[in-house]
Amino acid sequence: MITLYDFGNSGAAYRARIALNLKDLDYDQIPIHLTKDGGQQFNDDYAELNPQNFVPTLIDGDTELIQSMAIMEFLEEAYPNPSILPGNVNDRAQIRALANVVACDIHPINNLRVRLYLGDQMEVSAEKQRIWIEHWIKLGFKAFEKLYGKGPQGKFSYGDTPTIADACLIPQIANARRNECDLSDYRSLLKIEEACQVLSAFERALPTNQPS
Repeated sequence: MITLYDFGNSGAAYRARIALNLKDLDYDQIPIHLTKDGGQQFNDDYAELNPQNFVPTLIDGDTELIQSMAIMEFLEEAYPNPSILPGNVNDRAQIRALANVVACDIHPINNLRVRLYLGDQMEVSAEKQRIWIEHWIKLGFKAFEKLYGKGPQGKFSYGDTPTIADACLIPQIANARRNECDLSDYRSLLKIEEACQVLSAFERALPTNQPS
């Protein structure tokens, strides 16, 4: 049985859930609340599993993995069907590039620990934090839309099959909505979101559908 150490509102954990669901894999979830009790990710037992004190962490037999991108790559290799990295070598590289627009360039500078540092250590106001988050989301989404336009332009981020690019994009759109970002300029992304959200794999991964 696969075990996922998880937090509902974590974008990284959210994308891992989507990938597991797209693979139609059964998994147990162990909630790690990132703000309760000073942050349960800092508990000694969990820190042994994940030295970065992040979620998600995935355990599958003897395999212990951190980092959502590595987890999704592992799932693709360990459970190849259905594929979340389909196509030829060029297709897979383009899908990874789309995924990394979110995972490498938007999410890391907007996540919880960055926001806490901005507020607690740098004394950045809540409104200026919101502006910071929106700035990086919009830059990334603009690039994502242009890359989508260079691809197959199917229902999803790359073609007509959901991939790791969609697993990254949908949680970031959810984060943008929580930050009250205006997404009206990103019509392609909103169409992708609509296509994804009718699939049970994405619906079951929603933060509101996770154990507390």
